[in-house]
Amino acid sequence: MTSLDFGPFGITTGLTSSSDSLDAAQAAEDLGYPAIWLSGGPLPGLQTVTDLIRATSTIRFVTGILSVDTYSATDVTSAYAALEAAAPGRFTVGLGGAHGPHPLARLNEYLDHLDGVPADGDPQGGVPVEHRLLAALGPRMLELARDRTAGAYPFLITPEYTAEARQTLGPDKLLTVAHLVVLETDPDRARAIARDTISFFPRIPGYAASLKRQGFTDADLTDLPDHLVDSLAAWGTPSQIADKLHAHHTAGANHVSINVITGITGPQPIDQWRALAPALLS
Repeated sequence: MTSLDFGPFGITTGLTSSSDSLDAAQAAEDLGYPAIWLSGGPLPGLQTVTDLIRATSTIRFVTGILSVDTYSATDVTSAYAALEAAAPGRFTVGLGGAHGPHPLARLNEYLDHLDGVPADGDPQGGVPVEHRLLAALGPRMLELARDRTAGAYPFLITPEYTAEARQTLGPDKLLTVAHLVVLETDPDRARAIARDTISFFPRIPGYAASLKRQGFTDADLTDLPDHLVDSLAAWGTPSQIADKLHAHHTAGANHVSINVITGITGPQPIDQWRALAPALLS
C-alpha cells in the first residue's frame, strides 16, 4: 500500500509566486483542504513550489504535472531534496508530458535518474518512488505508473474508467482523479462553462484517445453533447457535486482533486472552494 494519503478531496489549480496565489494557497489550507495539485501550464518554475510551501504550514503540493520535456531530472531532484529537508512530506513530484516518437522510453530514462542512476554525467538523482506520480491516461502509462511510481493522476475520466484504471494499477497504488467542477445549478449555464473548458482537450491526441477509450465517439468529441459534459464535469449544488465525485471513490480512487471552473479568468475560486468545503471535507 502506498504511504501517500491526501484524504478524499483536494484542489487542482494553477498558482504562481504572486501574492494573490500565495493568499489562495493559504485560504485553501485554512479551509481544510489537504493538498493542492499545481497545474503544469501556469506553473512558472520550480521556485513557485518553494514559495508556496514557505507561505503555508501544512498543506501539501503536488506538481500536476511537470513536463519531463521542460524540467530536467537534475533540477527536479535538487528541488525535491531541498524541500524534503525544509518541509518533509509536503512536496510530491507529479510527472508527464513526454512527447516525441518514444514517450515511454523517455519517461523510463527520466525515472532512472530519479532512482539515482547517473545519466550523461549528471549527479545522481533521488526522488523516492513513494513521492512521485505519473499523469497516466492509457493502459501503458498506467502500467508504468504502477511499476515505477506511487500511482497515477488522470484527468477527464469517468467513474467507469476510474474502475478500469484501478484494475490496471492494482490495489496498492495511489489513484487520484482530477475532475472539473462547476458550482452552478442552472443546467445550461453549468454546461456552457464546462463545455468551454472541455472543448480544448479533444484537439490533443492523448486526450482524444483517452476519451475514445471511454466510449465517446468522434461525433461526441466534435459536438460535446450534454452526456459527455455531464460525464466529465460535476455541476449543481455542493451536495450534488459531492455525490457525483464520490462515484470515483466507489470506483476505486483514493483521492479526487477538484478543478473548479467559473467561466471567467482571473481570481482563484476561493469562494467556491469555501462553499464546497462542508460537503467535501466534513
